[in-house]
Amino acid sequence: MLNHITLMGRLTRDPELRRTQSGIAVAGFTLACDRDYKSDSGERGVDFVDCTAWRGTAELVDKYLTKGRMAVVEGRLQSRDWTDKDGNKRKSWEVLVGSMYFADSRKDTPSDSKETPAKPGSMEELKDRFGSVFTDADQDDGDLPF
Repeated sequence: MLNHITLMGRLTRDPELRRTQSGIAVAGFTLACDRDYKSDSGERGVDFVDCTAWRGTAELVDKYLTKGRMAVVEGRLQSRDWTDKDGNKRKSWEVLVGSMYFADSRKDTPSDSKETPAKPGSMEELKDRFGSVFTDADQDDGDLPF
């Protein structure tokens, strides 16, 4: 059996980092994922998907992701049965995050988000470390085969 999901969307709120009684980090957040079609009224639907990351991934999510940032998460879909306060049986679905990737750059984030440091190994971090050694190419890349 295969249970693998990949989602790309924007965080609807800052991640919430908690720790279990044994000290394991767990972060919860919600991704807003656009649907790839429009309704009859011309509006594009949005799905709000709850995500949970554990351990080191949870700490990275908490450190680098904020409300409005675009991220790609890979993991598995999991259902959970529970009973609400009125005694009704409910089922909820969430993605257990196996890996997370940045899908935007800091300059693409909304202005109300907190400033995040450059991701280790990113071009921004390399420019910060090595200064003018790295420059953007201004030449036409029309001859490249890709």
